[in-house]
Amino acid sequence: MPEILKTEDVFIYYGAKDAVRKVNLSFERNTVNALIGPSGCGKTTFLRAINRMHDLTPGARVTGKIILSGEDVYGADADPVEIRKRIGMVFQKPNPFPTMSIFENVVAGLKLAGERNRTKLNEVTERSLRQAALWDEVKDRLSAPGSSLSGGQQQRLCIARALAVEPEILLMDEPTSALDPQSTQRIEDLMTSLKNDVTIVIVTHNMQQAARVSDTTSFFLVGDMVEHGQTDQVFTSPRDNRTEAYITGRFG
Repeated sequence: MPEILKTEDVFIYYGAKDAVRKVNLSFERNTVNALIGPSGCGKTTFLRAINRMHDLTPGARVTGKIILSGEDVYGADADPVEIRKRIGMVFQKPNPFPTMSIFENVVAGLKLAGERNRTKLNEVTERSLRQAALWDEVKDRLSAPGSSLSGGQQQRLCIARALAVEPEILLMDEPTSALDPQSTQRIEDLMTSLKNDVTIVIVTHNMQQAARVSDTTSFFLVGDMVEHGQTDQVFTSPRDNRTEAYITGRFG
């Protein structure tokens, strides 16, 4: 399967401090890829570098290459707004736009890009909400505020909003950590079905979740990417003793 994303010698700095060091990874199309490791190990920092979120962080700097479908996302000609359309993001805490309806939440990115055709907006809304397994629950109340939904529904609304602009990659930063077990199960099932349409990179503290949903797993520790491989291999026969110690609960 062809790779969609590749990183070459990626370092991430906050001021003079190197928070992430020399990450070389590649992700194939239509896969779910988990980033695991203890708190503060660099996995979210790395995730946010993929779609240039650190451009908005004072003092943050990324070196090396992050290549999306052959294009360096930090190249001189790369447009950060366009990159963030191609690489969507879902955050730890559901963040629908509180004053907007469910419909307006889904099409916010399209409207920002200048789309005004109501038929097109309606089609995208239905498609995205179906992809996010939310359509049947909200189709009769699309004008209700996004904030009126339950926590799990709000997270699926945020996923629909990200999917509306048809990204190539969907980044998910601890997307179920604020949710109850039933909502977590819905999001996990969703990831499995979504990988037919989009490549997913997920940060998770939940080792069982990584084992359940991901095709590959990368273990981060104190800024270093210690090990990357097929999830089955990483969990059953890790190559690095530090990976084994973390997975078996000896630290973390």
